[in-house]
Amino acid sequence: MSKKRRENETESGPVTPHVPVDRFGFLKQEHGNSPERFSKARSTSSTDHDREERKVRKWRKMIGVGGSDWKHYARRKPNVVKRRIRKGIPDCLRGLVWQLISGSRDLLLMNPGVYEQLVIYETSASELDIIRDISRTFPSHVFFQKRHGPGQRSLYNVLKAYSVYDRDVGYVQGMGFIAGLLLLYMSEEDAFWLLVALLKGAVHAPMEGLYHARLPLVQQYLFQLESLVRELIPKLGEHFTQEMINPSMYASQWFITVFSYSFPFPLALRIWDVFLSEGVKIVFKVGLALLRYCQDELVRLPFEKLIHALKNFPEDAMNPDTLLPLAYSIKKSVNEIMMESKGGKKNSSSSSLFYEAPLGYSIEDVRPNGGIKKFKSSVYSNCAKRPS
Repeated sequence: MSKKRRENETESGPVTPHVPVDRFGFLKQEHGNSPERFSKARSTSSTDHDREERKVRKWRKMIGVGGSDWKHYARRKPNVVKRRIRKGIPDCLRGLVWQLISGSRDLLLMNPGVYEQLVIYETSASELDIIRDISRTFPSHVFFQKRHGPGQRSLYNVLKAYSVYDRDVGYVQGMGFIAGLLLLYMSEEDAFWLLVALLKGAVHAPMEGLYHARLPLVQQYLFQLESLVRELIPKLGEHFTQEMINPSMYASQWFITVFSYSFPFPLALRIWDVFLSEGVKIVFKVGLALLRYCQDELVRLPFEKLIHALKNFPEDAMNPDTLLPLAYSIKKSVNEIMMESKGGKKNSSSSSLFYEAPLGYSIEDVRPNGGIKKFKSSVYSNCAKRPS
């Protein structure tokens, strides 16, 4: 009987201790976009280990204990910070640094108890939708695999809290991958406030338009991307026109999930390092770099094969050490990218230094230097929408 019970216990979870996982916690795969594809090529020699240790020591010195020196260092040596972020944040410090560069740490400190109130005492109209989608978020990662396990519970809490915090946005499926990615590097409350910082624009332009009804910001970005492809990769742009290919057929998820949905995890992490630091322009640059890298192959393909290729890029193109330098070489400022398309509209918030958020929160945009001067809640009472 005891033997049978032990066998049942072994079979009760979706992942057993014998299933191999890569260094990020994903189940190892022989094919496909396995993160381990790109880590295999890395040497594990003592020289590389020493180099990584030196990198970590530099970062620890730069940010200080718990991030205490970050703001001072970032103001004093912005170019050093930018260069180091582009080279990749050490994985052991990634969660903390993401909170520092996004401004979410400030939001957390200024709003004690708000997240707990949202999770425990409020209800959301999106709860059933969130529950339905939970198992679709990073299903091959051990943290999210177990039904009703700690990963799925944390993901539900963060998404539910945000859907109550901002009832205008509520919950949209693509938000799960962003929240899931954050939860792999920080606590629930930290992940929630980083999601708030992104969608409400604590440092960079707000992302909430990506998730509003009819996805207005997605449509704007796709329109601008199409214009940029025609200008910077004209041969491919012409081929897309001939084959009636538009960015909505392949690039929507690039913006909605910031490459976290289907891109190899090491590449997604490196993109997120820069995205949190420099804003949405890196999404444009990575997309353009990917198309430019694969241009010679893409221009030879007819419609059906072209659609398949645009959703299944070759392994060498997805290597961060290959793709990101190409992306950085695209010399387009954020204003040029955001205003590139004829008739493209600047995000309404970027033309105003002050805008309103739900729940009585006021956000003051202090770009271009970053940081937050004002993002303070009124006395918290409930999460109902304010009367107009």
